[in-house]
Amino acid sequence: MSLDVDPPEPPELVEQVPDDYEGDHLEENPEYHRDDLEAFLREGAWAEAFDQWGAHTDLDAEEFEIARDLELFRSFDFFWDDFADRVGYSAPGIPEDWREREYHPELDSWGTVSGINAAMTEFGQIVSDVLEEEYVDWDADYEAPDDLPDFD
Repeated sequence: MSLDVDPPEPPELVEQVPDDYEGDHLEENPEYHRDDLEAFLREGAWAEAFDQWGAHTDLDAEEFEIARDLELFRSFDFFWDDFADRVGYSAPGIPEDWREREYHPELDSWGTVSGINAAMTEFGQIVSDVLEEEYVDWDADYEAPDDLPDFD
């Protein structure tokens, strides 16, 4: 399936410790490069990733509009994970209590909610990949200790 819609604006990245990021390895004063990543998103990484994602996403135009109405695309967080030497991300999603909260008038099934949440995760991964492969040119500052075994 292909989604033929205009891409939403990229998110504004705010300096913060990444939400729900699994990793005890996060430094006390890390360099997340959010300013750099936000510039890359605006320079074309966001649009390129959106085109890739839109070419194969399972979301239809109505589900996409729900995600846009809920400002899910504006809620992404991208950051440099120096320890893992990669662009990490936190994808937004629709909460489990969407029905009780009357989260959006067009949400009517768990299937729609799950589909939107899965699509947000897929999009975040594609954005992360595009940033890493085509924009990020810095290396991790992490240096392995000298006493690690050599497995050659």
